[in-house]
Amino acid sequence: MTAPGRRSSTFSRLLRHGFIDPSAAERLLESGELTPVRNDPVLLDALGATADPDLALLGLVRLVEAQPDHTARRELLDTLIAAKPLRDRLLGVLGASAALGDHLARHPHDWQALVMYEPEDLHPGVEEFERGLDEATDPVSLRVAYRRCLLSIAARDVCGTTDVAQTAAELADLATATLRAALSLARAAAPEDAALCRLAVIAMGKCGGHELNYVSDVDVIFVGEATDGADEQKAVRAATRLASHLMRICSETTVEGSIWPVDANLRPEGRNGPLVRTLSSHLAYYQRWAKTWEFQALLKARPVAGDIELGEEYIAALEPLVWQAAERENFVPDVQKMRRRVVENIPAAEIERELKLGPGGLRDVEFAVQLLQLVHGRGDTSLRSGTTLDALGALASGGYVGRTDAVQLDEAYRFLRSMEHRIQLFRLRRTHLVPEAEEDQRRIGRSLGLRTDPVAELSREWKRHAAVVRRLHEKLFYRPLLDAVAQLAPGESRLRAEAARERLVALGYADPASALRHLEALASGVTRKAAIQRTLLPVLLGWFADSADPDAGLLNFRKVSDALGKTPWYLRLLRDEGAAAENLARVLSAGRLAPDLLLRAPEAVALLGDGDGGTGGLEPREREHLEQEILAAVGRSAGPEQAVTFARGVRRRELFRTAAADIVASYGTEETPVDADQGELVELVGGAVSDLTAATLAGTLRAVVRAGWGDTLPTRFAIIGMGRFGGHELGYGSDADVLFVHEPRDGVDEQEAARAANTVVEEMRRLLQLPSTDPPLLIDADLRPEGKSGPLVRTLTSYEAYYRRWSLVWESQALLRAEPVAGDEDLGRRFIDLVDPLRYPAKGLAEDAVREIRRLKARMESERLPRGADPTLHTKLGRGGLSDVEWTIQLLQLRHGWAEPGLRTTRTRRALAAACGAGLISEEDAATLDEAWVLATRVRNAVMLVRGRAGDTFPSHGRELAAVGRYLGYGDGHVGDMLDDYRRTTRRARAVVEHLFYGA
Repeated sequence: MTAPGRRSSTFSRLLRHGFIDPSAAERLLESGELTPVRNDPVLLDALGATADPDLALLGLVRLVEAQPDHTARRELLDTLIAAKPLRDRLLGVLGASAALGDHLARHPHDWQALVMYEPEDLHPGVEEFERGLDEATDPVSLRVAYRRCLLSIAARDVCGTTDVAQTAAELADLATATLRAALSLARAAAPEDAALCRLAVIAMGKCGGHELNYVSDVDVIFVGEATDGADEQKAVRAATRLASHLMRICSETTVEGSIWPVDANLRPEGRNGPLVRTLSSHLAYYQRWAKTWEFQALLKARPVAGDIELGEEYIAALEPLVWQAAERENFVPDVQKMRRRVVENIPAAEIERELKLGPGGLRDVEFAVQLLQLVHGRGDTSLRSGTTLDALGALASGGYVGRTDAVQLDEAYRFLRSMEHRIQLFRLRRTHLVPEAEEDQRRIGRSLGLRTDPVAELSREWKRHAAVVRRLHEKLFYRPLLDAVAQLAPGESRLRAEAARERLVALGYADPASALRHLEALASGVTRKAAIQRTLLPVLLGWFADSADPDAGLLNFRKVSDALGKTPWYLRLLRDEGAAAENLARVLSAGRLAPDLLLRAPEAVALLGDGDGGTGGLEPREREHLEQEILAAVGRSAGPEQAVTFARGVRRRELFRTAAADIVASYGTEETPVDADQGELVELVGGAVSDLTAATLAGTLRAVVRAGWGDTLPTRFAIIGMGRFGGHELGYGSDADVLFVHEPRDGVDEQEAARAANTVVEEMRRLLQLPSTDPPLLIDADLRPEGKSGPLVRTLTSYEAYYRRWSLVWESQALLRAEPVAGDEDLGRRFIDLVDPLRYPAKGLAEDAVREIRRLKARMESERLPRGADPTLHTKLGRGGLSDVEWTIQLLQLRHGWAEPGLRTTRTRRALAAACGAGLISEEDAATLDEAWVLATRVRNAVMLVRGRAGDTFPSHGRELAAVGRYLGYGDGHVGDMLDDYRRTTRRARAVVEHLFYGA
């Protein structure tokens, strides 16, 4: 029995050596199996040096117990104490891998495999591994032999004898030897098949790149040919049977586990294509049908098993196609799509722990290196390595990547791969998730040499390296462009001019020569401005490249910078406020409208920052605040033209604010991905533009009255918003539909009052359309009684007389949108009281009125749709478009507004919700109409943002159409999906209209 004092001393020693459960460790050390060595200090020191001393000790006890007899136990223990290299390897493996500990307990003689490779022959190759697998005569013995070889690789890895790159290469060599052994077993089982065909196994992915993980699918492609005199079809079938057998041997799970899955899904047509093809069939597929990612995958192709001569022929035939991939028409959209898909497919609950696919993960480095290889490897054969770190080194040597950047990425990649290896080694399971348990993180940290506080140090180092990788597109792809044009520090590796042009083409710039000139103008020189630009441009170039028109984004940025470059706050804003630079990049590359508005007054770029509680930030300002600002300026102005110039300047600034907010919300940012509700965005734009228009009209009216009549106009005067204006649904390019109403003041002659009112209207229209750097505001009064033939302004009494005697049903429908927007508030309210009985008629519409509305709608559909326009894509008059939805809702308002107060609104979506709430329309139909109306409105807004002019149909120009797609949330290459979705949504809406409006 152990004395208490000695137990306390042993307990303390175990704690100092890193044991988490000293009590359990003490019991294991006291067990009979370790009696000969329990007091040897060498053993305790060696256990304390492992990743998990508790796990290593338990594994050692199990291994000793598993020895067949006393002699074998003694041999193991004597060797353990006497031979330091073996001791470090064995305990290192046992402390890092529970799975290999299980293997040694099942196969207790395999510990002797750790003596195989002494210092003079540390790095076995394929031939050595093939000798290690020679004894395998069936799939089970092959798995055992594979684990024995894996044991030797892991031992050298955890002891630091090999670095992570050499370990990955050895794992790939072991995989090569295993594929050869498995193919030999398959051939031996079917000699008649083997005689018919030549079969080459092409390694892809990490195995092909000589950088395999401990546990990973081994990606392969099979190539088959007939032997001399054999029928080709029979030969391919025979090769397919051999390939299938090979895959089963490696993939099937027994008590020994599986080796690894053999994955052939990178073959032409993926899992839907034939498992084995002839070389000519492969070549025909890649020449005609292959996608860009398939050529990217071929970067790592390497013949490893079977008929190596046939494999070499395969590589030689396809290699020229790989290095032409960057010239493909859809190269940039394809690679951008792949990059986004990586992160999009990660479950939200795992993204923070995803070591491979997450932001700043291994895939980011591999993807960027491969992209640079495809771009520059066409003319530089030194870049054509399938191994990530070798390719990165070649990119640095060739000046395509800065040396410092390459070193940092090399270190980050090695650290992340080492983490990945240690995570997988523990259970020999295929995973890239960093475990959440502290004991697992502790083991990983200690295995990487982090001993002071393994968990905290591991987290800190992981985050540090991931941060380096997150900047890889700046580090690898964009900064060398500046090195090419900015004449930076002497001796620094710079990208050649031709290589810089190639890279801009690969990024999607249509005019790389102009782009290079812009970069040179922005980044050259030794001024502080140039230095800050050089810091900003790498990131901005990436954001521009993520748009439909990178060239426009860069050109617009140069224009803004030329205008504001000497302003001290401008570059400071972009450098110091995280959101400002990305917001600016999104706005400048999303179309014409927002950049045009900004370039007319570049100081509005300040709105793109975090906001200052005043006019800063992108939150739309309330109408009350806008009116206060405009009316205060009118009061200070020397005349109406100066006053309205200021009002139009406010309108231009606020239009830019709204457009920028809309673009940023639609595109999203790196910090804030797109999650905005589409209906909310439509209401944001419609409400902001409508409020802005009302405030502009109010200011213009005040300026005109003040200039002509002082404080008081001879007649009360009100402006009634109509159409989308009255419905708070104006778009960026909408005119202001209005009615003008006046009422002579007491004692004022009616003709004098009428002349004053008409003068006000004419002067307002003139001032708001004067040639200016600010966009005009067009006033449209065609919805007035008698239309263009009627008087521009009427008294309230005249309106009453007209509506009482002559009003038509379409005018009642138009008045559903009537709402006072400016001028005399009391007069505006009395106008609404006047028209309410017309637009919400008591007991609803008579049947003849309903028929008239339906007749007018049908006539409009047949006569007003522009010639040649596609009725399935016209947002206003097309099938299921704005007109369809609005007329349907307005018919419900006319028929039921008298009884349902919720229908008495000028706003389309509110009226639709009220109709649904009142049971006049089903929830499903209401949702269908709402979706179509919101989508059509979004398309109209997108067209205006992209083209800078209003339009009711999708653009025909490719880049403009792609830009509309990006605004609507469709990635590159998905324009067809966008049009299909629009047609599908509006087709469903039209079916509801047929039922509800036409009664079909």
